[in-house]
Amino acid sequence: MNKNLSRKEFLTNASKAAVGVTAVAGLSSLLTTATASAGTKITPWPWSYQAVDLEAVRIRAHHLKLTGYECCSGLFGAFVEAQTQLIGDPWTNMPYEVMLYGRGGGAAWGTLCGAVNGAAAVISLVVDKTNSGPLIWEVYGWAASTLIPTDEANQFALDNRYTTGSFNGVELPQSISGSVLCHASLTNWCIESGKHLASAERKERCARITGDLAVKTGEVLNAYFAGTFTPQYVTPAYAQQCLTCHSALGNVRIQESCEPCHANAHSPQDVIPEGGAIPAKIELSQNYPNPFNPNTKIQFAIPNEGKVALSIYDITGQEIKTLIDHDLLHTGTYSVDWNGTDNYGNKVTSGIYFARMSVGQMQKTIKMNLVK
Repeated sequence: MNKNLSRKEFLTNASKAAVGVTAVAGLSSLLTTATASAGTKITPWPWSYQAVDLEAVRIRAHHLKLTGYECCSGLFGAFVEAQTQLIGDPWTNMPYEVMLYGRGGGAAWGTLCGAVNGAAAVISLVVDKTNSGPLIWEVYGWAASTLIPTDEANQFALDNRYTTGSFNGVELPQSISGSVLCHASLTNWCIESGKHLASAERKERCARITGDLAVKTGEVLNAYFAGTFTPQYVTPAYAQQCLTCHSALGNVRIQESCEPCHANAHSPQDVIPEGGAIPAKIELSQNYPNPFNPNTKIQFAIPNEGKVALSIYDITGQEIKTLIDHDLLHTGTYSVDWNGTDNYGNKVTSGIYFARMSVGQMQKTIKMNLVK
C-alpha cells in the first residue's frame, strides 16, 4: 500500500529499523555491512584465509596489472582468485573490479600507491581492526623503504617466468620511493631510469611492483595466520624527530620519512646556480674557505637531472644539518652556504664535519674544519 510519509515519520521508522539491525548484529560475530534480504547468507567479517603460494600470487598480480585490472585491483584480485581456489565461498562472489578506483594512486590522482592500497584492502578483509594495523604498517613501511622492483622481481623476468607482457629477459632499473605515495614513487623511478611516465618500461615496472607487494602481503598474512608474524618496520629517525614537536602540537600523523615532501622544514637554504660548462660527472668540491668560521661555501655539479641531497654530519656520523633535501635539480654546477648551525638553528661546536652529497645511488663526501 502506498503512503506518503512525513519527514518525521520516515526518520522514526528508519530509527526503529536501525535498532533492529543493531540487535541482530549483536547476536553473533560482526556481520559485513551488506544488507541482506530474507534467506540470503551473510558472511561474518573478517573472512577466512588460507596461506597462499607466494610465487603464484606474484605472477597472477603481475598478469592482472597488465591486462586491464591495474595495480590496486590486480593485487586484490590475485588474492581473491587464490582464496577462491583454496576456500571457495564467500570469495567466489567478491568482484575485485571494486578496487579499480585505486589505479594510479586513486583514479590517477597520484595519492596512495594502488598496489599498497590493494594490499591493505586484502589485509583488512581477513584480519580484524586491532590486529590489521601492524600488518598494514609492515607492508607500507616495506614499500617506502625497499629498492623496487626487487631483485627477485627482475630475476623472474630474466628467468622468463612472467606470463604476460614483452619484458621477459629484461632487468629494469630500481629506486627507493621513500613514500607510499604514487607520485613520489613514480617520479623517483622515472628520474633514476630516465624513462617517461607513459613508457612501456614504466608500466612493466609497476606490474613488477604489484607482484612484489603481492608477495609481501602474502608473507605477512601467511605468518600472521601461522602465529609467527613479528613486526619489523620502525618509524624513520627523521620522522620520529619531527613528531617530538608535532605530536605535542597535535597537527601531524606520520610513520614514513617526512623528507621527500618537506624539504628543509626548519632552515631552508638557497641553492645557487653557478653556470659554466656542463659537467662530465658528479662532483663535490672542497668547501671554501676551509678552515672556516662560521660560514663556508660548498660547490657541487651534476651531469644529469636528478634529486640531490646534501647534509652535514659530525665526527660521530650524526646528521646535524640538511642543506638540500632531495630537491630536483637540472644539469649544472651549484653552490650552497652553511652557516655553522644545526637543523634547529643552534650553533655547532668547533671540530671536524663532513658534507655528504647523494644523487640517486651515487655519493660524494668532503671533510671540513670549523674553527672558532
